[in-house]
Amino acid sequence: MFRVAAKLSPRASSTALVSLTAKPSPISRPSPLAASSFRSFNNGLELDKNMAVPDAVRMINYAMRQARTDQSVGSYGLGMLVLKHCLETELTEGKDPQHENSKGIALLAMSTLMSERGKYSDAIEKLQSVQELTNSFLGVRVAAFEAQAGLHLELGQDDMASVVADKCVELLEKQKTGDFEALNIRAKALKGLVELVNGNVESAEAFFDKSLCDKLCDGTAALSYGEFLQTKQNYSMAKEVYRNVIQGATEIKESGNPYLGAGNMNLEGLMMGAMCALGQLESHLGNFGNAEQHLTKALNKAEETYGDRHPKVGVVLTCIALMYRRKAIQEHSSSLLIQEGLYRRVTDLLKVPPVETESEGAAPLVDRSDIAALARGMMDSFIHGSDWTVIPDKEWSNFVQN
Repeated sequence: MFRVAAKLSPRASSTALVSLTAKPSPISRPSPLAASSFRSFNNGLELDKNMAVPDAVRMINYAMRQARTDQSVGSYGLGMLVLKHCLETELTEGKDPQHENSKGIALLAMSTLMSERGKYSDAIEKLQSVQELTNSFLGVRVAAFEAQAGLHLELGQDDMASVVADKCVELLEKQKTGDFEALNIRAKALKGLVELVNGNVESAEAFFDKSLCDKLCDGTAALSYGEFLQTKQNYSMAKEVYRNVIQGATEIKESGNPYLGAGNMNLEGLMMGAMCALGQLESHLGNFGNAEQHLTKALNKAEETYGDRHPKVGVVLTCIALMYRRKAIQEHSSSLLIQEGLYRRVTDLLKVPPVETESEGAAPLVDRSDIAALARGMMDSFIHGSDWTVIPDKEWSNFVQN
C-alpha cells in the first residue's frame, strides 16, 4: 500500500520528515526484530488455497494478470470481464464458507482494479458487499474494511475512514475465531493508522499491539506501525519493521495463496509502500545510497504493476526527487537537472485528463493533484530561486503519507 493522504497536526509534523536540512535526532537501539513465525493464513493476511474453490482462485489470478498485461484500458476491461464472469458462475455461488471465500476474494480483486483506474465509488461499493458474506473466513471481511478505510483516507474522507475502522474493531469483538489474535491486532492497527493520519499520535499508540514488533510483523498493520515509529523518531525500529514487511510480502507472493488485501492496501501496494517508506527514512538519515536502492525498487515495482503512466509512478518519482534534493543540500552538491527532470515528469504524469480523452494507452483517471502541486512548487523553486529548503507542513504531510 502506498501511504495514504494525511493531514498531520503540527505536533506530528514536527517529528516527521519536514525539514530537508534537519539532522536526525538520536535514535534508540532496540534489539532486532525476531523473524516472523506467523506465516500462512494464521496471520490473517492469506487465505489458504484449500479454503476457496480452486478454479475460482485460478480465474481470479488470470484476471489480474490480464488486467496488467500492458496496463491499457483494453487489458483492464478484459480483467474486469473475467472477474464479473467469476462472480456469475457456480464457483462463487452458495452460502458455504468455501464459496463465500471465493466470492470475497473476487470482490477484493475487482475493487483493486477499480481503485487503480480511479473508480473509487465503485471500488468502495464492492468492498461494502463483502460484509454480506457472513459465512466467509473473517479475514476476508477484515481485509474489505481495511481497504475501504484506506480508500476513504486517500480521498481525504477521514471521518468516514474512522467509522469504517470502528466497524472493523466491532466485528472482531463480536466474532472470535481461531485467528482472532492476528485479526484483532490488524483491526486495531487500522484504527491506529486513522488516528495517526489525523495527527492524533498519542491516541494512535494505544491501538498498536507490541506483537507487531515480533511475531506478527507483516502486512498493512506492521507498515502502519512502522509509520508510527517513524513519526515518533524511533528510526532503527521503523527500519526493521519496514524490512520485515517487505520480506513477509515477498514470501506471501511466492506462496501462491490469495492475499487478503485490496485497493491501495493490496499486496503490490504493500510492497511499494514499505520500499518507499524505507527509502524515505534512509534519505532522512543521510544514507543516500541505501535510499536510492529502495526507491529504485519501488519505482520498478510501480512501473511493472501499473505501467509507466500511472499516477503511483509519479508518487515514487517525487520521493526520488526529494531524496536527490536532500542529498544536494547535505553534501553541498548540485543535482538540479536531475530534480527538474523528475518533477517535470511527475507533473506530466499527474495531469488528470478529461474523460473523453481516455484511450488505449491513456493514464487512468486518478486525481493526485496534491502530489502534482508539491512537484510544481519544487520545480518553481529551481526556476525562480525560491527557498524550498523547508517544505510547508500541509504540503509535506499530504505527500509523506501517500
